[in-house]
Amino acid sequence: MATSSHSTKRANSLGSAGSRGSSTPPSSAGKSSSRRTETDSRQVTKTTKQQKPSDRLNPKTVDPFFDAAKSKSAFASVYANGGVPCRLVHGSVKHKLAWDTPPEQVPFDPVLVTLAEGLKETVHPYTFVSFTGFTTLLSTPGASQKATPLLPKLAPPIRAALSHKDDAVFERGMECLTQLSSVVGPALNPYVKTVLMALSKRTMDKKYKERVTETLQQLEQHGGKEVLPIIKSKVPTYCSIFG
Repeated sequence: MATSSHSTKRANSLGSAGSRGSSTPPSSAGKSSSRRTETDSRQVTKTTKQQKPSDRLNPKTVDPFFDAAKSKSAFASVYANGGVPCRLVHGSVKHKLAWDTPPEQVPFDPVLVTLAEGLKETVHPYTFVSFTGFTTLLSTPGASQKATPLLPKLAPPIRAALSHKDDAVFERGMECLTQLSSVVGPALNPYVKTVLMALSKRTMDKKYKERVTETLQQLEQHGGKEVLPIIKSKVPTYCSIFG
């Protein structure tokens, strides 16, 4: 019995020494472990929120219209607000414009000028609306009398289209310039010089050399012999259609 009592006292003494020798009290150790568990739990939860299994099947994509809405062009804003009295109609074969007002009754100022400014657009449907609307108005009766006074306003946006780095924009610019020349005739001559620089640069491109030459020929045909010196001042290699 004495031996048993001695052993019990010795065990209690060692237990006390062990507690005293520990750097962390039992209660503190429990709290530290609990904190680690909570931290680990939060990390797991955060990781779970960041990496869901569905994220692999449905990756996040960028909205292609988000930035476009923030940086909407002047023409796009005018069109959206009804400044151009027509709307795009999607056909099974090709698109067309439906006019709220008959084209022959549309005021060229400011609609024709607005459409000319839209020629430098590169996003559908603005590309189609601006080009088709511009050519449609120039095809209406009395277009010459309506367009001629607006040449100071029409020349800059056409020059901008011809100077654009996008090939499609440049092509639309050439077509509109040719049609405008056929409508207003020699009245365009004072403004030809402003567009020749852009055309002359494209003569160095084999892809457009022939088409640019045809455009210059149209300018000469509709502008008469008076425009030839103007053309040759910027494009010395041009040969007159009048021989």
